[in-house]
Amino acid sequence: MGRLASAYRQAVDRHRRALRHWEAARHLLGAAGPAPVGSPELVARLARLGGELAAAVPGTARVATHPVPVRLGAATTVDGAFPVLVPVGAGAHLALDQDARDPRVGELLRAVVVRLLTAAPAGTIRVVGIDQAAFGAAFLPLRPLHDAGVLAAAATTEAETTALLDAAERHARTAQRSAPEDRELLVVVAASAPPPRELARLAALTHAGPAAAVCVLLAGHPAAGPSAAPPLGATTQLRITERYTLVGDPPGRPFSADGSGLAAPVVLDGDPSHAAVTALARRYAEAADQDGVTFADLLPAQRWAGSAASGLRTVLGRAGRRPLAVAFDDATPHWLIGGRTGAGKTVLLLDVLYGLAARYSPAELRLMLLDFKEGVSFTEFVPTDRDPSWLPHADAVGIESDREYGVAVLRELRAELGRRADLLKRHGVSRLADLPPNARPPRIVTVIDEFHVLFAGNDALARQAVDLIEELARKGRSYGLHLVLASQSTTGIEALYGRAEAIFGQFPLRIALPGGDAVLDPRNDSARGLTVGTAVINTAAGAPGADAEVRFPDAHAASADLAALRHELHAARPAGSRPPSVFRGHETPRLADDPAWTALVPGGDPPYALVGRVVDVAGSPAGFALDASPGRHLAVVGTAAVGAEVLRSAALSLARQHAPGTARFLFAPLAPGTTDAADDLAMTLAAAGHPVRRLDAEALRAQLAEAVTADDPASGRTYLVVFGMDAAATTLAASDPATFRSGYDDLRAVLRQGPARGVHVLGWWRGLRRLAEDLGGSGQRDDVTGLVALNVPAADLGLHLGVHDLAYVPREGRALLVDRHEHRTALIVPFAAGSDVT
Repeated sequence: MGRLASAYRQAVDRHRRALRHWEAARHLLGAAGPAPVGSPELVARLARLGGELAAAVPGTARVATHPVPVRLGAATTVDGAFPVLVPVGAGAHLALDQDARDPRVGELLRAVVVRLLTAAPAGTIRVVGIDQAAFGAAFLPLRPLHDAGVLAAAATTEAETTALLDAAERHARTAQRSAPEDRELLVVVAASAPPPRELARLAALTHAGPAAAVCVLLAGHPAAGPSAAPPLGATTQLRITERYTLVGDPPGRPFSADGSGLAAPVVLDGDPSHAAVTALARRYAEAADQDGVTFADLLPAQRWAGSAASGLRTVLGRAGRRPLAVAFDDATPHWLIGGRTGAGKTVLLLDVLYGLAARYSPAELRLMLLDFKEGVSFTEFVPTDRDPSWLPHADAVGIESDREYGVAVLRELRAELGRRADLLKRHGVSRLADLPPNARPPRIVTVIDEFHVLFAGNDALARQAVDLIEELARKGRSYGLHLVLASQSTTGIEALYGRAEAIFGQFPLRIALPGGDAVLDPRNDSARGLTVGTAVINTAAGAPGADAEVRFPDAHAASADLAALRHELHAARPAGSRPPSVFRGHETPRLADDPAWTALVPGGDPPYALVGRVVDVAGSPAGFALDASPGRHLAVVGTAAVGAEVLRSAALSLARQHAPGTARFLFAPLAPGTTDAADDLAMTLAAAGHPVRRLDAEALRAQLAEAVTADDPASGRTYLVVFGMDAAATTLAASDPATFRSGYDDLRAVLRQGPARGVHVLGWWRGLRRLAEDLGGSGQRDDVTGLVALNVPAADLGLHLGVHDLAYVPREGRALLVDRHEHRTALIVPFAAGSDVT
C-alpha cells in the first residue's frame, strides 16, 4: 500500500506540473490571439511561432549585442512536435553534459555555429574552437569556414587552449570598452571540457554579461551532481540521454515556472549539410572581399593637406570596424616593429609610408629608408629602368644596405640634429612645433628594416651604431627626427647588452606582428595567435592593457594602386626635386655612369684620381688628389683582382683632366694577367692624345733612375702606373755596379721627390708587407699617403696605419680609401671591371 500511495502522489505531482506548464504557455501566447484550448492547438501554435522565429531574415541579427533564437531540434509530444529555439549570442550561452565524442554533440555544436553565422551579418562574428579530447575532429566538417577566415584552427593542446582563452579575455575587455556598434561576437566552442583551470576561465566568461560580446558553447559540462565543475551564468543546459535531449530553462526566457526546463524531450537536428556549410563560407568570403580593409581605406581624401607641425598621423588599418590611426608625435616619437619572416613587416611598412606620403607634402615630410635583408622592401621608391618615377619624399634609400652605410645615415641624422638644435636656439624655442612655419624644417622618418644586422657582433662599427641610435632616440623627439626599427627579433644582440632598455624605452609605440611578441612586455601576450594581416598596436612601450588589434591591407595585392599613387605624387613634386640617393649594396658602380666622371674636364687642379664611390648617404665620389705635396702617390694593396680595375679607373679619370699632350702615362703590367688590361688602357689613352709608353721590369727601373737624375723634368705631369710592383722585387733589389744604388733606392727617391717634379706613382702591391718593405719600413709610410686597401686583414692594416681600432671588415666589392695627409678613411665601392668610357 505504501508504494501505491507514493506512485499516486508522484502522478498527481506530475499532472499539476503539466497544468502549470500549459497555463504558462497560454499566458505567453495570449498576445497572439485567443488562448488555444487543449494540447493539440497549443502544439500547433508553438510549431507555427517556432517556424516564424526560425525563418528570420539571414544576416540581420545583432548577435554581438543581443542573443538570437537558434533552433536545436524538435520537441516531441503525444499531440505532435514543435521546434525548440534557445537564445544564443552575446551573454547567452549553451552547455551540454556530454562532449563531442558523442556524435550527436558534435552535430549539435556544428549546427548551432552554422545557424549563428547564418543569422549574423558578415564581419560581426568570429568562431574559435577547443577540442583536446579528439584533437580537433569535431570541427573538421566546418573546414570551409576555416578557409574563409571565420573559424580559427582548433586548440588541441593545453598551451593552445591557454593562449585561446587569453585572447578571449582580451576580447571581452576590449568589447566592454567599445561602443556596441563596434563589437564583434566571439564564439568559443569547447567540444570537450578543458582541464579545471581553463574550465574555470570558460565559466567566468559566461558571467561577463552581454557587453563582453562572448558566447560560450561548452560540451562536457555536467548539469548537476557532485561534479566540481564551476557554475555557469546565463547558460541553457542540455542533458543528452540515450534517445532524447532534455533542455533546461534558457536565461531570461524560461520554459518552466519551477526551473525544470522544457517538459518534452527534444530530438536534435542533424549535422548541417556540406552544401550549406560551403554556401555560408562562400558568403563570408565574398563579404570579406567587399568589406575587408583595402589600401584605399588608408588614404586621405585630399593629397598633401596635412600639417606636420605637431606630428605625423596616418591610418594603419581597422580595429574592429573603425579605422585605427598611428602617429609620430611627442607621445609616440619612435616605433619598434617585430614579426617573423612572412608576417607582413614589409607590407605594413609600405602601408605606413604611402599613407604618410599621401597626407604630407615633401616640405613637411622626408624619408630615410634602410633595408638590411633581401633588398626588396623599398625598391619601388626609387627610379628604375622600368619605372623612372620615385617617391618625392625620399632622400636616401639603402637597398641591401651595408652596416657602414647604415652608420653613415645615422651620422647624417646626428649632423641634422645638430643643425636643428642651432635653429631652435636662434628662435628661442625648444621644440620643432614651436618654430614659425616659414622656418620649420620637415620631419624626418628613418625606417631601418632588419635593424639587428646593423648591430651585428660587438665591433667598433656596432658600438658606433648603438651610440648613434641612442642619441637620436633620446633627442629626436624635440627636433622632428623619428625612428622606426623593424626586425624579426630584438633579443640576443650583443652590442645592445646593458643598453637595450635605455634605447628601446624611447620607443613607446610597439607593433607586434605574428611571431613578434618580443617587442611587447613579457607579461603581455596579446600578440599570441595573430594571423598574417593583423597586428597588435601598443602605445605604452609594450605594457599590458594598451593594446589594439588591427587588420591592415596587403599592399602587394594593391600594387596597381600603389603605382598609381606613386606616379601621382611624383607628378606633383616641387620644381627642382631630385631623385633619392640610392645605395645598392649588391651592385658595383661603373665609372662611365658616375656623375663625378661626367663632370671631369681638362684643367682640374689638382688632378683627382677617381677609384669608386664612398659608402655614404650622398654616394660621394671616392678619389685621391695628386698635388705637389710630398707623398701624393696612390698605392692599391691586396690580392683581389679588382686592384687592376682601381688603377684603370684612376688613370682614366686623371687623363680626362689633362688636355692632349700635357700628361704622359707609363704603364708597367708586371703582375700575371694584367697585360691585356694595361694594353687596352694604353690604347684608350693614346686615342685621347696622351703620350703612352709600356715598360717591363728593367725599363721600369731605368725610368725610376731617370726620374731621379733628370736635371730638367719633363713638362706636364708623368704618371707611372705599375700593375704589380711586387713582381719587380728581384729587379729592383739588384744594385748598380757603378753607383751601388738599387732600384728601391730610386723608387724611394721618386716617392719622396716626385710630386714636386710632377711625377706620381699609381701602384698595385699584392701584399701589405711588401709595400712596407718597398717604402723602407714603417717609418717611411708617409711617402705614399694615398692607399686603397682591398682584401687586407683589418689588424694588419691598422698596424700599418698606426690605428688600433680600425672599423673595417674586408670583403668582396668593398675597399678602404685612406688619405694620410687629410687623416681620412672611407669605405668605398670600387668601380666595376669593363667600365667603358670615352
